[in-house]
Amino acid sequence: MFNQFDLDDELVAGTQNAGFKKPTSIQSLALPEAMAGKDVLASAPTGTGKTAAFVLPCAQHLLDYPRTKPGFPRVLVLAPTRELAGQIFEQAKILTELTNIKIGLITGGVNYGSHKEILTKTTDMLIATPGRLLEYIDNEQFDAREIEILVLDEADRMLDMGFSETINRIAGEARWRKQTLLFSATLAGAGIIRFSKDILNDPVYIESDPSRKEKAKTHQWIHLADDREHKLKLLCALLKQEDVKRAVVFANKRETVQSLAGVLQSEGLSNAWLEGEMPQDKRNNAVARVKDGSVNILIATDIAARGLDIDDVTHVINFDMPRKADIYVHRIGRTGRAGKKGTAVSLVEAHDMLSLGKIERFIDERLSRRVIEGLRPLHKEARVPVKKNKTKGPTKKNAGLSKRQKIAKKAKKAKKAAKKAKKS
Repeated sequence: MFNQFDLDDELVAGTQNAGFKKPTSIQSLALPEAMAGKDVLASAPTGTGKTAAFVLPCAQHLLDYPRTKPGFPRVLVLAPTRELAGQIFEQAKILTELTNIKIGLITGGVNYGSHKEILTKTTDMLIATPGRLLEYIDNEQFDAREIEILVLDEADRMLDMGFSETINRIAGEARWRKQTLLFSATLAGAGIIRFSKDILNDPVYIESDPSRKEKAKTHQWIHLADDREHKLKLLCALLKQEDVKRAVVFANKRETVQSLAGVLQSEGLSNAWLEGEMPQDKRNNAVARVKDGSVNILIATDIAARGLDIDDVTHVINFDMPRKADIYVHRIGRTGRAGKKGTAVSLVEAHDMLSLGKIERFIDERLSRRVIEGLRPLHKEARVPVKKNKTKGPTKKNAGLSKRQKIAKKAKKAKKAAKKAKKS
């Protein structure tokens, strides 16, 4: 139970209010290190309780060392998207509702006046997106010098979105902090490791291996598609299946999202859609319609691949294959959360085969191929070229030669080399 971590009773009760029965693996690993005041570099799959793993130690710090005078936030949590920031804010409020900790939220997409109270009155913990917060720092409306703990959630995603310089500037403004916590669904790639070295001070590295109960139970497969029209037919057929109770469909471009919304509507498939250029109120409305069951299909760009927390998503469908292998992992993480079963289906055209190969190598799993009767693909699967070891296997020059021809060619080459040596 959570009382093993020396948390105040109010926070332990907060975990019960949040529906937590016992700590997840990432919480069990991160809480003791974070509460000891150490910098933490932590990795864990989505849906395994990362938010509580950093909110709880931050809240305990605020309770252990009460504020002596009004001022700016002492804990700053940065998140890559408005949706994720909002969800962290909501969970932090539940976990701390029995305490006097004051929590604020600052994100883009809303008018500046709505943040006036946070910027002018005392706030203990602030959850924010980097871009909007830096604007307030540059305009001298926010003072980062009082920050004691800096938390970066989904740090690799923030780097992918181009926030590296922004985060470094905010970290520089908060250089008097005592502790930094970096959490992410994956720490793959050299970029995040280099970035962490600039931000963290002698960190404890934590890589959670979730228990079988926590692991996402997601069935994954692909359907080969001949072209866009074929993909649309496959998508509609999949979404009309009875077991699809709540689905998220991913596309790479906002134009595709809007187009799919119209096509599905014409097929009698009511839906909501979400993309980065939408005003915040419309984005909130789209998510709310899915959450309250008004519609059971959400079409989205990758802006929703991180931080979208909708319960009981039964299916994730990749209408477009993601541009990066790790994005595939984040997309399918919208289903199969907290040990529940989920399904992830990808629609793959011929030009997607290289991307598919990268994804399969990244997850170390070959995705099964399935067909829908009446919608079988006409073309056969293109084989992904495999790089051969230079010291093994046939070269391009020898490809297609018989064994006798290869021996003769080798002898001819040796004879030519001997003749050249004799001349010299």
